[in-house]
Amino acid sequence: MQATILPPDATLGRDDAQPGYAPLPTHGRFGYSAIHRRPQYRWPNGARLAVYLGFNIEHFAFGQGLGARLGPACPEPDVLNHAWREYGNRVGAWRCLDLFEQLGLPSGVLINTALYDHCPDLVAAFAARGDELIGHGHTNAHQQGTLPEAQEAALLRHCRQRIAAGSGSTPTGWLSPWISESLVTPDLLQESGYRYTLNWAHDDQPVRLHTRSGQTLWSIPYPQELNDIPMIVARQMDGRDFARMIVDNFDEMLEQAEQQPLVMGVALHPYLVGQPYRLRHLRHALQHLAAARDRGQVWFTTPGAICDYVDTLEALRQPF
Repeated sequence: MQATILPPDATLGRDDAQPGYAPLPTHGRFGYSAIHRRPQYRWPNGARLAVYLGFNIEHFAFGQGLGARLGPACPEPDVLNHAWREYGNRVGAWRCLDLFEQLGLPSGVLINTALYDHCPDLVAAFAARGDELIGHGHTNAHQQGTLPEAQEAALLRHCRQRIAAGSGSTPTGWLSPWISESLVTPDLLQESGYRYTLNWAHDDQPVRLHTRSGQTLWSIPYPQELNDIPMIVARQMDGRDFARMIVDNFDEMLEQAEQQPLVMGVALHPYLVGQPYRLRHLRHALQHLAAARDRGQVWFTTPGAICDYVDTLEALRQPF
């Protein structure tokens, strides 16, 4: 019997509705690919798991704009929530820097360029230890996805130029404030000279994104689960549980990586994990990861180094 194709509204609520819908709209940046059907390769020194810290240092306008909140939003000026976030720049980031130094861990530092006006010595301290500086907008008080294309392109160029002028290194990676994208953000990133984005949390391996120029923009995995803002602020997880989550995620991915190479990022914000009681638990988690690095089990690196490496692999010349 030939199926009858019904108009969409005619099938609503019917258990016996016949298929009659077109494929859903898609972004066109990458196709579907199952994790078990990918090219095989290894990270440097034969490692199967690459691990990095995504350390977000941010600045927020006083009396306006967006920002994570410790308590209910108050009418502006919202002193409570602004001051809580500023603790990260004045205290928390410095405590985290000391911890990274003690354990010998590199970090990918995601910076708002407003920091060069507000606290340039903080950016300089991370740059001096050789950490990768990654573009993260001018301020986290604004989203970029609502900008007209010309203004968004100007923002991307500004951040590259300001970081290059302020720190002597031109960023190759980008994370949008609040992961806010327009329909053309990947195109603008590639056209502005960026080589990878951290916006897409869709995979555990680097993935080539299609752009309108035909040139590749890499998507490097960045976590939205292993991330202190959604876990601690949104889900109200305490520092002990978040640290345990890092360890559990690492141990599981280390086993999974026996089948294929994987990337594990840990997203941190100093106004959260730089609080003393949370820092104590973070220290235990990072000691666990550093011990595995010392045993040669993982490649502890930065997102930019991951991008550089996969870009050289013959096995990944074609999108999967």
